[in-house]
Amino acid sequence: MRKFWLIGSLLAALGTGFVALLGVGVFVVAGNLTGGGAGRTAGLAKGSVPAAYQALVQKWGNLCPALSPALLASQLYQESGFNPRARSAAAAEGIAQFIPSTWAAHGVDGDKDGVRDVWNPADAIPSAASYDCELASYVKNVPGDQSANMLAAYNAGPDAVIRYGGVPPYSETRNYVKTIRGLEESFSAPVGRLQPSEQAAAAISYAQGKLGTPYLWGGTGTAAQRGRFDCSGLTQAAYENVGIDLPRVANDQYNAGPHPGRDELLPGDLVFFSDDLSDSRAIRHVGIYVGGGYMIDAPRTGAVIRFDPIDTPDYFGATRVTQAAAAALPEPGASKSLRPVDEDRAAEKAQEAGGAGKAETGSGTADEAAVDAKGEGGGEGGGEDKGEGEEQDAAAKGGGQAGGDGAAVSGEPTGGPSPSPEVSAPAAGAGEGPRRAD
Repeated sequence: MRKFWLIGSLLAALGTGFVALLGVGVFVVAGNLTGGGAGRTAGLAKGSVPAAYQALVQKWGNLCPALSPALLASQLYQESGFNPRARSAAAAEGIAQFIPSTWAAHGVDGDKDGVRDVWNPADAIPSAASYDCELASYVKNVPGDQSANMLAAYNAGPDAVIRYGGVPPYSETRNYVKTIRGLEESFSAPVGRLQPSEQAAAAISYAQGKLGTPYLWGGTGTAAQRGRFDCSGLTQAAYENVGIDLPRVANDQYNAGPHPGRDELLPGDLVFFSDDLSDSRAIRHVGIYVGGGYMIDAPRTGAVIRFDPIDTPDYFGATRVTQAAAAALPEPGASKSLRPVDEDRAAEKAQEAGGAGKAETGSGTADEAAVDAKGEGGGEGGGEDKGEGEEQDAAAKGGGQAGGDGAAVSGEPTGGPSPSPEVSAPAAGAGEGPRRAD
């Protein structure tokens, strides 16, 4: 009954024109929830690894049979978020998070410049691969999955893997192995047909119920925010409603599952947009695909949640959300080793702007009043919002941005673009009004 109700609601919402295509798309995904196959994967998914490191990961990820480029990428992402300046409370350093004693014993001069530098990805990525493969050789005769045993040896040491005849019964080690293997599919380029998402129709239904809701910069739909959302807040809530917890930031949501091609999209897939089509860390917008070349999204300040076309020059790619991959994603801001570069940029921007990028405090009520006074929803020509990853990082860190739907802050002209603590707003692009930039 749900699929027919959803189709009928979509038709009622927008008329029988192109919406018939949307309904057919939802019908197809609902009718194929039990069909299809996951397909095996090989190689790196488009843009999943920052372009600066892609060749290194591709090359060194093939160093030994227990390793793959996607597995190495998922390990680097879990360790540092591809941040070459990451430093943990335990003194782990660099993109691969080596502690000094391990680096001294296993670091290699990957770029052959005569220096082994833990902060240089050209050394750290080859070192991570070499260390993985060295561990794999220690545990090669242990029964079970070779890659899982290698990862367990990385976390608990090869002696523990040998002693227990496989992944040791340590919760930390088992979670580490599960996390890396869960992330692996989001860095793999699919070969063959991906299995449809069982939660797709219900996620679309949730988002559809929010059509017409005004956009709120940093919004996650709370009562204090009057049920308003920004782009990744909407997608997060839609999948939370079906029991899948997505991270708050759009560029992290890209890693919540495998990546279908444009001609393989099914309703419920998340679709992403970026000004850098080679790097998923630069993603700044996300929506939920509904079929027929359209998505439901929360576009920007001054607009409402609506249907938008996806075929624009800034279309980056898509993710078919899976429970395993979503559960494996590191919590944004959970570790000080993750994304301190972004925090540094935010601080630098705040200083440059005289505090314009500083997070507001409080529940957001005063900010909402400022928004209302400015005329929220008063057209799309009032300027673009900040990049998706930037605003979401600020919100995820508890910066109080939830009430900032274009709200004036120190240094921001009334009616101007929302403040960007990390990067400047992108230039306007193709499509209706200013480019989506939330």
